[in-house]
Amino acid sequence: MRWRRFRAVAAKEALHVVRDPRSLGFAIAIPVLLLLLFGYALTLDVDEVPTVVWDRSRSPASRAYVSRFEGSRYFDVRGYVGSYEEIEKAVDGRRALAALVIPSDFASAVLRGETAHVQMILDGSDPNTATIAAGYARMITLLHGREARVEAVRRRGGRAPAPAVDVRPRAWFNASLASKNFIVPGLIAVIMMVIAALLTSLTVSREWERGTMEMLISTPLKGSELILGKLVPYFAVGMLDVALAVLMGLFLFDVPLRGHGALVFLLSGVFLVGALSTGMIISVLTRNQLLSNQLAMVLTFLPAFLLSGFVFPIGNMPLAVRIATRLVPARYFIAALRRVYLKGLSWEAVLVEFVLLTLFAALVLAVALTRFKKRLA
Repeated sequence: MRWRRFRAVAAKEALHVVRDPRSLGFAIAIPVLLLLLFGYALTLDVDEVPTVVWDRSRSPASRAYVSRFEGSRYFDVRGYVGSYEEIEKAVDGRRALAALVIPSDFASAVLRGETAHVQMILDGSDPNTATIAAGYARMITLLHGREARVEAVRRRGGRAPAPAVDVRPRAWFNASLASKNFIVPGLIAVIMMVIAALLTSLTVSREWERGTMEMLISTPLKGSELILGKLVPYFAVGMLDVALAVLMGLFLFDVPLRGHGALVFLLSGVFLVGALSTGMIISVLTRNQLLSNQLAMVLTFLPAFLLSGFVFPIGNMPLAVRIATRLVPARYFIAALRRVYLKGLSWEAVLVEFVLLTLFAALVLAVALTRFKKRLA
């Protein structure tokens, strides 16, 4: 490979990117827009669940219990109802996702120190929210019930026994349990995979459609010089996108970066080479910009979004799908980024992922170099 010819191809492709504001805007503005949309819209947190209450007891004890829900950030008590029919109307009309039904003997059971049974009705059409809301309700009820039982024993002049087991949960690495700290590092990987593949999937196919490939073939230019020369400008643009994503995560979404920033860029650079080479393979094989664009979306976005552990836990997937996820490079990149971002681990902890990403990049780049042939047919 001649350095002069390689540099000429890289300069030509860089001029094309700079002179085409649509391509440059696509390469920079789209990642920023996706980060803003996904960063603010995509959340796994369940807060302020709309709730209605049917208080059949109408007692100070029941009002104290309801106040627990009103004071919690997880529930938003929208009002009171007087029958199951009103609860059904509220749930059907999406005015409430949960309903709390307090029986008439609630106060007497609490005063006697007995177990009071409370019904929690949840809209199961949204199973994720319903499951999480049910867990919040159980925790609020457990805390309130413990305090109410202690107060009932004290009123009778007794001494409340200490609990046999006292669980004090503590979350490491993400103490606030904010989903954005989990989503944003993975979102960087998904965006890089999609944008990189889309950028390079149009490079070679564009040359074929415009008729300029025939001129390139007639020159002494080698296939490796053409492919690598075209990858360099987009690699620079991709690393710029990584820098923008990291800065937005730090200063816009307040996502902590506890590890070394250089390790983030090292992992991103290796992953970016593989993603760019994937798009290059698509462009070489299709020779059509529209088809290249469509294939790039199918082969990069869907696996990176669904099978990488970005949102959906891999451990909950069927066995066959879990095996298939091992072929998705975004899985290893996301796992490594989250360890660096949230746990602050050093390069030894992500060495396996780094090696796998390097093998992926080398393999895909080698395929791209061997598949391109300097011939018209």
